[in-house]
Amino acid sequence: MFEKYVMIVIYFGILIYLGYLASKRVKNMNDFVIGGKSLGFWIAAFSAQATGESAWLLLGLTGMGAMLGFSTYWVVVGEVLGVGIAWFFMANRFKQLTDKYDSMTVIDFLVSRFDAKTNTLRIISALALSIFVLIYISAQIDATGSAFERFLGWDYQVGAIIGFVVVASYCIAGGFLAAAWTDMFQGAVMLICLMLLPVVAFLSISNSGAIYTGLHALDPGLVNIWGTGGFTLLNISVVIGMMLIGLGFLGSPQVFARLIAIKSEQQINRGKWVAVLFTLLADFSAVSIGVLGRYIFTTQGVEPDAVLGNGAQNVLPTLVEYTFPPWMVGLYVAAVLSAIMSTVSSLLVMAAGSITHDLYERIVNPGLTDTNAARLCRIITVVIAALALGLSIIVAVSSPDRVIFWFVIFGWSGIAATFCPMIILSLFWTRFTEKAAIASMITGFSMTMITKFIIQDMEGIGPYFTALETMPPSFISALFIGYLVSILAPDKQLEHRYRSELASLDEGRDEQIK
Repeated sequence: MFEKYVMIVIYFGILIYLGYLASKRVKNMNDFVIGGKSLGFWIAAFSAQATGESAWLLLGLTGMGAMLGFSTYWVVVGEVLGVGIAWFFMANRFKQLTDKYDSMTVIDFLVSRFDAKTNTLRIISALALSIFVLIYISAQIDATGSAFERFLGWDYQVGAIIGFVVVASYCIAGGFLAAAWTDMFQGAVMLICLMLLPVVAFLSISNSGAIYTGLHALDPGLVNIWGTGGFTLLNISVVIGMMLIGLGFLGSPQVFARLIAIKSEQQINRGKWVAVLFTLLADFSAVSIGVLGRYIFTTQGVEPDAVLGNGAQNVLPTLVEYTFPPWMVGLYVAAVLSAIMSTVSSLLVMAAGSITHDLYERIVNPGLTDTNAARLCRIITVVIAALALGLSIIVAVSSPDRVIFWFVIFGWSGIAATFCPMIILSLFWTRFTEKAAIASMITGFSMTMITKFIIQDMEGIGPYFTALETMPPSFISALFIGYLVSILAPDKQLEHRYRSELASLDEGRDEQIK
């Protein structure tokens, strides 16, 4: 136990020190929210992916691999595709436009893109973002408490509070830079630990060639890429739902904030390879950990939940303790906390920046000084973190059988369905209008709730929508409504202005190439 505590103390010490260093660089609101647009490609790519992965990767996806087996690798395919499309096809244009508009937040970009004459778009965007960010952060804090409870035997609430205090401390001190720098460190810890564990566990198995037959004996569905029962309509729904988790990378504000903060397009062109490779290695390793854990720790006729916890989300800590000495277990505690805290810190800074800049500074008090704005942003950071802590404890008490994977995915899906369809259309469709953007956001937000709490409980179609999860139907609905409203209520003036802006950007790029 002593070795575990030493590793955790070192880990927390590094985070606090990075927050202290970042605090020396924060001079104004721009520094606090986007780090003065100073990120290099390594930090931007690691930060974006560490933020996008979160607790669901180390606890949720590993558990899903143990529960479902080979079919879980569809998540890897979907994640890699999502990250690849975001970095290879969306990132450069988004960077060009946010630089042109001098945007500090994703909402700033939207307001400038549509030349909004009222505050409706800004208010709806900020409120929708804040609600789902609160849910998402609470899911991560919940995972923090669970991690301390499982690894160290602490009381759940004590672990959640300690995690909250550490993250809030370095976010308040260093803002976005602290989040980005700690993300780089935490992403590296997470990736190394994820890649190392399945390799060592595989080598420790005396007859590794028997893994396939062993899994088949446990449940033939574990080695079927379509899952138990093979190619059925329900399994197809499950596969589609897993693959489309990657849609969340196509414009989620917490991920695209890194593209605003990166130094230049040249850094994006380098960072895209880092981002895709990080995702491939991390996700493939996480699923493999779950699959190996299922083979090693379960026997025929015994449900994995009975051995590996609800949703098999204890498979990673169980495999770590089985494979490594105590001091290495401490490193994996740090890896799990890295996955959680990298997301919490990014979401906290983004949400606090949005409320301060997009709502208060732009609407309530336009004359707010940079110094006062940064101070207010720190206060709001504490408030949001405290609210998320309270929500996570309420959920833990009211739903003891919750599965971390799906708790996190609900928050992820809500942000993605609300923003990603709108960001895609904003970047690539010149006819997209402000009214359509608002309608798309409201649809994505509403359909996430309707799908989760109404449609999934309906007889007949409910199980299929449960298998799909909330993102696909919500995302498609938001995309369709955005298209429909633009067609029914066009804005020719806005369309002409945006065409001209894109033409100007293309001319500028051609000149740089020459």
